[in-house]
Amino acid sequence: MSGMRGIDTPVRERRRRVFKEVANLAYHSQNLKDDMEALPYQIVDYEEPLYRESVYRDRAIIRERIRLAMGMSLRPENREHPGHLTQGLEESNIGEKYYEPPLMQVIPSACNACPEDHYEVTSSCMGCVAHPCHSVCPRDAISMVNGKSVIDQEKCIKCGKCKDVCPYDAICHKERPCKAACGVNAIKSDRFGRAYIDNDICVSCGMCMVSCPFGAIADKSQIFQLIRAMQSGKQIIAQVAPAFAGQFGPRVTPDMFKTALKELGFADVYETALGADQGCAAEAEHYVREVVSGKQDFALTSCCPSWSVMAKHLFPETIDKISNELTPMVATARIIKKEHPDASVVFIGPCASKKLEASRRTVRSDVDFVITFEELTGMFEAKGILLDEIKAMDEMQDATGAGRGYGVAGGVAGAIEEYIKTYHPGTEVKIEHAEGLTECKKMLLLAKAGRKNGCLIEGMACPGGCIAGAGTNIAIAQAAKEVAKFKAAAKEPVPHEDVEGR
Repeated sequence: MSGMRGIDTPVRERRRRVFKEVANLAYHSQNLKDDMEALPYQIVDYEEPLYRESVYRDRAIIRERIRLAMGMSLRPENREHPGHLTQGLEESNIGEKYYEPPLMQVIPSACNACPEDHYEVTSSCMGCVAHPCHSVCPRDAISMVNGKSVIDQEKCIKCGKCKDVCPYDAICHKERPCKAACGVNAIKSDRFGRAYIDNDICVSCGMCMVSCPFGAIADKSQIFQLIRAMQSGKQIIAQVAPAFAGQFGPRVTPDMFKTALKELGFADVYETALGADQGCAAEAEHYVREVVSGKQDFALTSCCPSWSVMAKHLFPETIDKISNELTPMVATARIIKKEHPDASVVFIGPCASKKLEASRRTVRSDVDFVITFEELTGMFEAKGILLDEIKAMDEMQDATGAGRGYGVAGGVAGAIEEYIKTYHPGTEVKIEHAEGLTECKKMLLLAKAGRKNGCLIEGMACPGGCIAGAGTNIAIAQAAKEVAKFKAAAKEPVPHEDVEGR
């Protein structure tokens, strides 16, 4: 599924341009309403359509992207007067604004209404004599027309047997990419065949957004409000997820990155891996106390919000198995607010579902803003900060290797296992990890059936873990290498036993 990830496609260039321009408005605009109205014409400044059949459609889509990037909602397309681009601007032109659901949205004018699930014979069909596609079809849906195979879509039951058996690979399976990427079946179709997201099911992992080749799915951003808050003179402290390693260019070291964030105007920078260290110690002790002793069948990690929300939705009986430890984001925010009671906290990470987590009532007082690496790139670009040329004036040395490893699939379970080996030698640890919500669902079904007793189960919504999150900048394999390097550079491999009382 990681097909397009890390490639600078026109869709990604568009997204990044919008983040940069929205940050630009926040930093430099003297007349916000007029400048925002002018923005679609600046971005789509050509006369011949580049991507769509008309320049007007290009602009219509950019307008909705700008609204979402400013934390506003899409305008209804089914009304004659959907309102101006800037409608609702006043509520967004502030230094504090939580994400209003829905977070992930399909921009209807950008959706291609792709076929959901469809087998068709391509021009590669040789019209062979064996004709195995016809022989294996359980519904007699394939016939020869003018010497080539043709599938009767009315009869086809989408079993795929014909595709598997064709000696020329002449039958293709067309699937809606967003739907294929969604592990919770939240993508439905409207009456025009366009995709929409069922918000009651969606867990905001963002895998649909990064899989749509038309760029029709976007999430809301808080960069505009974050810049407003920084301009108001409030002290804003950043915490960065360990997956940041390598996301801002191969030459940008963690220390350079920290200095660049301070140059952008953050009062200080903490590693989210600090909170991961606390969670690691607590989840390890919980596993030894409850699961190894046989009191509890299995334990589930809690740091990926999409995974824990899905577990609660689909497997309510697992609620007591999910560690009730604070996620690394919240634990780190609490450490920061204890040390700086008047500061606001921004979590900078790879992840769309952290935006959802931060807007929960219980977390709001801890985490004030959530932005992604991709959105942060827009802020750096708008400010003209070239990270490659930064002279490192700071040291990034808060966390242990265990906490830093949380950024890669298997890292959470691995950290907990390391901790148990260190402080509870001889304890047998059974580890399972699942990545991608489809695999996570299978894992939870097995656990429910009693097949994973005694296990510590780590779930990650994104295939690859946090480094594959919807807000990342680089290819997943490259990111894994960078996080491994960052992890190896930590002064200590595992947190101390008394880390919880820090």
